[in-house]
Amino acid sequence: MTSIPSGTVLVLGGARSGKSAFAERLVAETGLPRHYIATGRAFDDEMRDRIAKHREDRGGGWETHEEPLALAETITAVARHDRAVLVDCLTLWVTNLMLEEREMADAFAGLSKAIQAAPGRIVLVSNEVGLGIVPDNRMARAFRDHAGRLHQQIAAVVPEVYFVAAGLPLKMKG
Repeated sequence: MTSIPSGTVLVLGGARSGKSAFAERLVAETGLPRHYIATGRAFDDEMRDRIAKHREDRGGGWETHEEPLALAETITAVARHDRAVLVDCLTLWVTNLMLEEREMADAFAGLSKAIQAAPGRIVLVSNEVGLGIVPDNRMARAFRDHAGRLHQQIAAVVPEVYFVAAGLPLKMKG
């Protein structure tokens, strides 16, 4: 059984890698009340279906907080010593910031500060998008670059980092 030390864990992986299921197990294994901060937005029916499927797969016993933009503030409000928090996912948050034309460096710095100051156990999930080909358009390249910078910044300040592929977690730090 894997347990989360005090502090924050970053779980990276590709699409359908098993990263969310692994992160959910990390949170469930704490035995603490579970809080889920969802950053996704349902812009279309397909995304609504994905969100509904995620909720169904996760099962009951989670208090959900939907926050597409003010992630640092939500972590500050939700994190406590007596609960475990799952944030899924950072790359959807980056997408939301880009769509709203927010200042990335400021948002990333705010998130970094919030997770370093937050009490309790937090698990952050994010898609590793930098392993494929160079995207053919400017927006996709900017997204990949923002996600990569965010991952480096968060990985530098959290005690544990995992990379998940084919449902298998590889501990990279901690």
